[in-house]
Amino acid sequence: MKFRHAVATAAAVPLALGLAACGNSDPKATGYKPSPAAISSAPQPATTKAADPVQPAPVAHLNRVTFVPAMTSAIGKQKAWHTVGTVTANGSPLMTMDGFQTTNPVAMSMEMSGPAFQGNTAKIVVIKNTAYLSIPGLTPAGKYKKFASGLNGQLSELIEGGDPTKIYKSFDKSMVGVKFVRTETIGGQQLERYAVTVNTAKALAAQGKKVPAELPKTLTYSMWLDKAHLVRRMTFDLSGVSMVMNMTDYNKPVHITAPPASKIVK
Repeated sequence: MKFRHAVATAAAVPLALGLAACGNSDPKATGYKPSPAAISSAPQPATTKAADPVQPAPVAHLNRVTFVPAMTSAIGKQKAWHTVGTVTANGSPLMTMDGFQTTNPVAMSMEMSGPAFQGNTAKIVVIKNTAYLSIPGLTPAGKYKKFASGLNGQLSELIEGGDPTKIYKSFDKSMVGVKFVRTETIGGQQLERYAVTVNTAKALAAQGKKVPAELPKTLTYSMWLDKAHLVRRMTFDLSGVSMVMNMTDYNKPVHITAPPASKIVK
């Protein structure tokens, strides 16, 4: 597979406890029968009105104004995370992604596999501004080519395609609206699902991608956030290309290193 075609294909692709008690206070149980006078003179319990049940405070969901600041603040506190994604084209599997990212240093290590790579596995390692790619048909098995990520537009798209933060950052200038959908439990976590609609052209431009003329005017992402406003799942469908991305293992230690010199080819 030629490098340009491999990169272009891959770049097309990210929340009644009850208690009962009873006692035997019936006077008939003791055989004692009080006189009418005793009954009339006995103090009577005060009549009380049952208190209205306490209503839980309404949950404050994010909106167009608060969504981006809350999400970016949450992700800004993370030093590492794990991303697993699946891309399909017109309902057919295209590729899967599985990788880790860190923010200090800025680094990513990801594997992509599936029909987009003829059933083989491509590997990408990014350390700051340097990328190392091992792509079937481009490099020998187990070997990498070294690139400066800013030299090639398609290469940059490939490298950034598995970085969900690139999508998050584009919302600031491209968002059209945000709607809370419902609360769902995914992977044992209770998550809040939102529909985030963006201006497609502005979103892609903000991600540094070209904007084909035939794309729809708007694009809606489905996003699931936890109580800390961290994105746990994100999906979208654009012109037949669908992506599902799951983000886990936030702030778990990750150490990403460049391939050894013995595995780099020119």
